[in-house]
Amino acid sequence: MPASNATSRFSDRVENYIRYRPGYPTEALEALKSECGLTASHVIADIASGTGIWTRMLLENGNRVFAVEPNADMRLAGERLLANFRNFVSISGPAESTTLDDQSVDFVTAAQAAHWFDRRRARAEFVRILKPSGWLVLLWNERLIDTTPFLREYEQLLLTYGTDYEDVRHERTTDAVNEFFDPMPFRQRTFSMRQEFDYQGLEGRLLSSSYAPGPGHPKHEPMLKELRRIYREFAVDGSVSLDYLTRIYFGKLK
Repeated sequence: MPASNATSRFSDRVENYIRYRPGYPTEALEALKSECGLTASHVIADIASGTGIWTRMLLENGNRVFAVEPNADMRLAGERLLANFRNFVSISGPAESTTLDDQSVDFVTAAQAAHWFDRRRARAEFVRILKPSGWLVLLWNERLIDTTPFLREYEQLLLTYGTDYEDVRHERTTDAVNEFFDPMPFRQRTFSMRQEFDYQGLEGRLLSSSYAPGPGHPKHEPMLKELRRIYREFAVDGSVSLDYLTRIYFGKLK
């Protein structure tokens, strides 16, 4: 995907992204502490930080975080939401050209984002800004698609109405992990997570996705009609669940 498209495709979804995107389980942060020796004293570059969902967890851990984000709307939202953290530094820039100093950070992280990067150029940039003992951490929330009848219907809705869903679904994105670490080894850990929604929340979660057609698109209203149908069919006590596996990959680049 062209970098310009990858950067701009969330601009009209910022508020839904803030309200309805999932966070990350605390186990992910604990894994970095136990397996990478992460402490509050480490400096972190969070690449494609967006509105700061993962950035916030790092800041709450006490870390100084350079939040690097190329999309102005997402970056401004992150600046607004994280303004009270004194260790938060917002930077305008892409993964491939962060503007950070050589060997200036202990960790580079990218949450729900690395599949958009130019992998060769981004890896070279990460090698440049990481200290010699530094770690690269990539993580994704991978939505489960067939473990419940509701999830199977929701997946079919995305396949039917999504603008480019089949091109960006996560079984395609996480396949590229090897290219970031190769030839160095890396480790993977997996954790379960769930979001529960009423109808308004479910619609907001859908519309936060870059592949969901927005208002004015010919597929928008038919998509929402189908969403209401499957919600009515599967909601229990006014709620449906989206289930995830959080996959976290970490290793050194040299």
